[in-house]
Amino acid sequence: MKVTKAIFPVAGLGTRFLPVTKAQPKEMLPVVDKPLIQYAVEEAYAAGVRQMIFVTGRHKRPIEDHFDMTFELEVALEKSGQRELLEVVRNVKPDDMECIYVRQAQALGLGHAVMCGQRLVGNDPFAVLLADDLMVGTKPVLAQMVELFSEWRVSILAVQEVPAEHTCRYGIVAGTPISDQLLDVNRIVEKPAPEVAPSRLGVAGRYILTPGIFNEIASQPRGVGGEIQLTDGIAGLLRREKVLAYRYQGRRYDCGSKEGFLQANVELALAHPQIGPGFRDYLRTLDI
Repeated sequence: MKVTKAIFPVAGLGTRFLPVTKAQPKEMLPVVDKPLIQYAVEEAYAAGVRQMIFVTGRHKRPIEDHFDMTFELEVALEKSGQRELLEVVRNVKPDDMECIYVRQAQALGLGHAVMCGQRLVGNDPFAVLLADDLMVGTKPVLAQMVELFSEWRVSILAVQEVPAEHTCRYGIVAGTPISDQLLDVNRIVEKPAPEVAPSRLGVAGRYILTPGIFNEIASQPRGVGGEIQLTDGIAGLLRREKVLAYRYQGRRYDCGSKEGFLQANVELALAHPQIGPGFRDYLRTLDI
């Protein structure tokens, strides 16, 4: 029952970042010195995940290249004695990490993307990480969730309280509190209008799911936006299994928006051990 597999849905077109995403996957946009997808993969790896399943689409080859060995680069760094940079390059994909790529021929929704990984997941519990949501915590957010899963052995959703006017951007959950951080979910709705939202607890881009989710997604009609929604599959799962919502400890940056992406770059740059002090000094010179 260990969580050793994770699905990364990365087939989206990234239209909110055009024109930069015209020829580059949005998941490869850099936050300080690493692409978004690397932050998500590192978080999964720190939680014990070793099999990374990327559900990709056209023009996503740079993601595969990023996690592949770059022989010429490594040789050049080694010959020039740049051992520190060589280790940085090699640590992008540790030796015990497996990367598998599955093509999502049509972007039919998050639920459909998760279904594309069914054959590889099999009957094991698995994580889903959305690279758009850059999560930072003293303990990685997925590691927090994996600890909870080892205790409860049920599906777990990361949630945060969102402004009422933003409920239409999230899957919104409601349920019975177990503790200050944990909720026994009895209802989940995809992107409800504020006046009909069951709460203000929005699902962030981290999930641990049991394999029962696959049957539920497959039996759901298309939902909001004409897409196959993961939220609708979870709503079906609630009729058969317990699902928990977890108020994670940490900070989420919505890097699917330009504002959130810029916030992540500024705040992570300030926290960077090498460039942080100089960058902070520079910001003090600005007349803002």
